Amino acid sequence: MSNNDIDPRHLETLDRDLGRLSTLEQATGYVSRPLIGLGAGLLFVVFAAIVAAVLFGGADHSLVVIIAAAFGAYMALNIGANDVANNMGPAVGANALTMGGAIIIAVVFESAGALIAGGDVVSTIAKGIIAPESMGTSGSFVTAMMAALLASALWVNLATWIGAPVSTTHSVVGGVMGAGITAAGFAAVSWGKMGAIAASWVISPLLGGVIAAAFLWFIKSNIIYREDKIASARRWVPVLVGIMGGAFATYLSVKGVKKIVKIDFSDALLIGLASAILIWLVMIPVIRKQSEGLENRNKSLKKLFGIPLIVSAALLSFAHGANDVANAVGPLAAIVQATETGDFTHAFGIPTWVMVIGALGISFGLFLFGPKLIKMVGNQITKLNPMRAYCVALSAAITVIVASWLGLPVSSTHIAVGGVFGVGFFREWDAARRMRAAKAVVGNPEIAPEERRRRKLVRRSHFMTIIAAWVITVPAAALLSAGIYMAINGVVGAGF
Repeated sequence: MSNNDIDPRHLETLDRDLGRLSTLEQATGYVSRPLIGLGAGLLFVVFAAIVAAVLFGGADHSLVVIIAAAFGAYMALNIGANDVANNMGPAVGANALTMGGAIIIAVVFESAGALIAGGDVVSTIAKGIIAPESMGTSGSFVTAMMAALLASALWVNLATWIGAPVSTTHSVVGGVMGAGITAAGFAAVSWGKMGAIAASWVISPLLGGVIAAAFLWFIKSNIIYREDKIASARRWVPVLVGIMGGAFATYLSVKGVKKIVKIDFSDALLIGLASAILIWLVMIPVIRKQSEGLENRNKSLKKLFGIPLIVSAALLSFAHGANDVANAVGPLAAIVQATETGDFTHAFGIPTWVMVIGALGISFGLFLFGPKLIKMVGNQITKLNPMRAYCVALSAAITVIVASWLGLPVSSTHIAVGGVFGVGFFREWDAARRMRAAKAVVGNPEIAPEERRRRKLVRRSHFMTIIAAWVITVPAAALLSAGIYMAINGVVGAGF
């Protein structure tokens, strides 16, 4: 039978069937992607448990260490999925980095920060939230740490699922507090420290937002709103990049390399100042060459901030890996020491194998589950471009420096997201101010309520969701931890 003899209706039927198969294949792929991530994450948790079993298989209480290693791996995955997005989100939202590029850079620098500069000695559990000696026995202490580890991981997992970037430090603090209260009563809690942490809920985002808005105001006033934008950029962009370089040099000196070398705050400031001057001088000819042939418009300016933004994202990831890996493995390291020696009241170090689990877990968590929160921070709160994202990254470094100088506990998550909010709300205010000025010229300064709503540049639904998640992180993790502590005691008792 020739092709001419084929019934056209048969061809239509074949096309429909092929279309259904194609749609089914796409749907299957869409459904299987999250399942692949979950499967890979489960394999990593099993891997961590196997490592602990190999190292402690013949020791007393080995089952406790194996379970704790699985909980620590689970927490590390969730830190990678939630916390790291705050470093990479602005750069991705500004199109300075692709999602793939951001993940690669974050994985490399988070791991490097954790393995090279992480693992500083932890003198007290969760920064002194609970007095360890109040636990009474090592069994109660180990149970509390296991409950805190699992509860904080579950809370961060839930927050990631609903699309809310939360502080993993606060999650661990809440977990330790809840288990500690259940084990030893309210008197065991350092309420002064808890008050300082509660204050950081407000201080961190406000300080990050104000600093980010201030730098965006400076960029708009001195570059964007100038008649000759390129000439202004040649003058001020080297200065801005120098400030960023100096800020990150100070930041890394204070927070990022404390395991390698101890640097006091005054020396860190001098290092930052010297770095700022050097980078400013180096960037003058670089920016002049980059700006050659650029058109005198805002779009051209984005090119000048791209590389500094990528570098800042990498440095933020390094510092984050150095500092926040302890959130995943600090309680695990405490459990290992308590089960090995029975000592749970003194300072302890983090073993290398524990640190490796934390570093790998953060990297896997980012790779498998991080894109959701990266998109949230970078694209869905407010629209970012390289200038705005630069302000967010710079505010993160400067806020940590200021907080260290003042002795204030702050959250890197709250600072970064606060910076995004600060940039968005400043743009709203600036747009409304310029509109009022324009309307005043034509004698009609009033702005209709509908127009005000239309010109809101920060998504209020995300704003309210994130603020609510921040407020309830500590109590939610505490309640989860208390419940888990009681469940463990009910099943096996505290006699590990």
